[in-house]
Amino acid sequence: MNALDGTVLAVLLSLVSAAGYALAAVAQSRLASSSDGGRGALRALLARGQWWWAVGLNAAGALAHVAALHYGPLTLVQPLGALTLVAALPLGAYCARRRVTRPEWRGALWTLVGLVGLVSVTGPAKPGEALSLREALVVAAATGLLIAALASGRLYGGARADATGAGSAAGGSGRARGLGHATASGVASGVASALTQTVTSALAHELPGGALRWWQTTVVAVLISAFAVGGLLLSQSAYRGGLAAPLAVVNLSNPAAAAVIGVALLGETFRAGAWGWLIAAAASAVAARGVILLTGGPGPVAPGVSEPAVAVASPSTPAPVAEPAPVIAVTTAPVTSAPRPRTAGVTAAPAASAPTRLTVPAPGATPVRTTLPAPSPLSPAGPASATAPLAG
Repeated sequence: MNALDGTVLAVLLSLVSAAGYALAAVAQSRLASSSDGGRGALRALLARGQWWWAVGLNAAGALAHVAALHYGPLTLVQPLGALTLVAALPLGAYCARRRVTRPEWRGALWTLVGLVGLVSVTGPAKPGEALSLREALVVAAATGLLIAALASGRLYGGARADATGAGSAAGGSGRARGLGHATASGVASGVASALTQTVTSALAHELPGGALRWWQTTVVAVLISAFAVGGLLLSQSAYRGGLAAPLAVVNLSNPAAAAVIGVALLGETFRAGAWGWLIAAAASAVAARGVILLTGGPGPVAPGVSEPAVAVASPSTPAPVAEPAPVIAVTTAPVTSAPRPRTAGVTAAPAASAPTRLTVPAPGATPVRTTLPAPSPLSPAGPASATAPLAG
């Protein structure tokens, strides 16, 4: 296989990996929106087939990513992996029966640019460079403490906000807790990748400090499994606050954790020297801007429920205010007829009744039925009709 064919295959495998991760993230987000997070939530989650489909999609995405790294360079494969966020946005919106908003697209673009810039200046580890057993244990212990702090909400005051019981504080604390879980998930995945490199180097007898014994390799393998499973569960919890922002934070914190381990313990550095550090800082700021935009997007929507349409009134047109319907009172004046001489065979008309008050509602109001006394047979029909006296 020539270089061109390998590059094309690496690109295709990277796209497959991004699609697998995106589908898994959407499935996890929908599972999280339908879960109350109370007791027994983990047991109910493990009993659902959709969860295992998400696990399988994550595994397929990881395998495709490893295969892409086999055929293509890291500088090509890693930026293409950032397309997971771009693919997950329309998929999640389609499942929620809504459209992707402009702030979401802008946030995704900012995050994608920042992630690509961060990955482009991060140099890959050289062959044989891996954590020793002591360094792996120290990294695992420090990571465990960091994950515990992020998951409990102590780093961003989540526990204090929850204790107040305020509505706005609870909503902000829920989003902050979700982003904290997403950060912990990305850090756990990054550390699992670094520990995996230690195991592979130990199996190849290239580990610094000598080869590991079987039980030492087993301990590191158990730590890898614990961080991988913990990262998956933490991402599941993070998606309760939405899809786009937690997914962006996971994709950012994973390479960031790997870069910190490489620079601090493996003697790696950013490409381009001092300019690489400046580019990494600028890329981090750009990615943070994207996460802020994504955080302000719509929250999670339960499966099968579409977002209701909200009518927004124009700022220049005041909203109509319901007012009580005015009532018009009409008083009919009594009709009196002029005195007439008594004529034989004719009975005089009775005296006029008292004025009658007729309530007429305004147009659009509920009509009021008013019963009027029936007119006398000999009473005049109106003020213009008078009975003429009979000629004698």
